[in-house]
Amino acid sequence: MALTKAQELVSSDSVVVFSKTYCPFCVNVKQLLTQLGATYKAIELDKESDGAQIQSALGEWTGQRTVPNVFIGGNHIGGCDKTTALHKEGKLVPLLTQAGAVAKTSA
Repeated sequence: MALTKAQELVSSDSVVVFSKTYCPFCVNVKQLLTQLGATYKAIELDKESDGAQIQSALGEWTGQRTVPNVFIGGNHIGGCDKTTALHKEGKLVPLLTQAGAVAKTSA
């Protein structure tokens, strides 16, 4: 049940961040996405009645139980380190753009 809900949440938006309100790594990822002008849906697991079950289901599905757990275009990206590394490598914005989460800029 929790796995189905997690999969439905991921497929419902171009960018989904499974997060916890008190997690500094989650705050960093959400701030980065906001600074990049990306639209995203944050699922705050500590505010969800079935948050612990969703977090466990994410662990089974992706191999990552920790938060933040980032999905772009339905694809699992990873956590804070992986998302930040993609940005530093210049790969995050193209992924966000391809997913329709940021407007394409004209050069």
